[in-house]
Amino acid sequence: MTAADVHVEEAGANGPLLLCLHGIGSSSASFAHQLAAFGDEFRVVAWDAPGYGRSPDPDGPLDLDGYADAAAAVIRGRGGDAHVLGVSWGGVIALRLALRHPDLVASLIVADSSPGSGTDPDKAAAMRARVPELDRLGPRAFAEQRGPRLVSAEAPPRLVQRVVDTMADAVRLPGYAYAAETMACADLRADLPRITAPTLVLCGDKDRVTGPVAAQALAGGLPRSAGVVVKDAGHLAHQEQPEHFNAWVLAHLHIVTNPRTKG
Repeated sequence: MTAADVHVEEAGANGPLLLCLHGIGSSSASFAHQLAAFGDEFRVVAWDAPGYGRSPDPDGPLDLDGYADAAAAVIRGRGGDAHVLGVSWGGVIALRLALRHPDLVASLIVADSSPGSGTDPDKAAAMRARVPELDRLGPRAFAEQRGPRLVSAEAPPRLVQRVVDTMADAVRLPGYAYAAETMACADLRADLPRITAPTLVLCGDKDRVTGPVAAQALAGGLPRSAGVVVKDAGHLAHQEQPEHFNAWVLAHLHIVTNPRTKG
């Protein structure tokens, strides 16, 4: 799969590249607030992962390296390197991308993510169990069942509906099955110390999916990291509290792109 095969949404024509990688039940549509907020200073690109949304299905199963290489192709297609923002599954891809292609990753922002579901057999089994559930229910009913858990209990109904609609429009088989298997197999704990990119780790304080403990494991394992808790946000902090989330991301990007502080 080449960079031309992957559908992206873009904002901004100039400035450093910011590549946004969505979670396992989402698409580029989840980054609407980030596309709007960062386009004045950065060239923002949000993808539909292979097999999601408006991107075509891959020719065969992709492992985690395959997704990382697909993201690398998007960066190479635009020249230079990129700051990479990954949410949940997208964060796992971003970490693997930084391991496989360190020359392409200027910095990382890993949000509401984890070292992977392969850290625990029960979590891996639960991830794999989602695939027959999607096959049985179909995308809309599957999204209606899973979507509300991705935000806090206090999230407004319009946000819950937007999350459900985004998931229903994004997920399908076999792409979701490939993604779920990558998460079920992933355990990046031993690899974290080898990631040299400066990294901001964010997590909603009401995240019921990965949660602050998983975020702390990431921040503690990465040699150049800072951890931030986003108040009053669930698993999709970038959608539920976009102003606070974006402020932290922008501060990180300003630090790592400032000649006086980078390096």
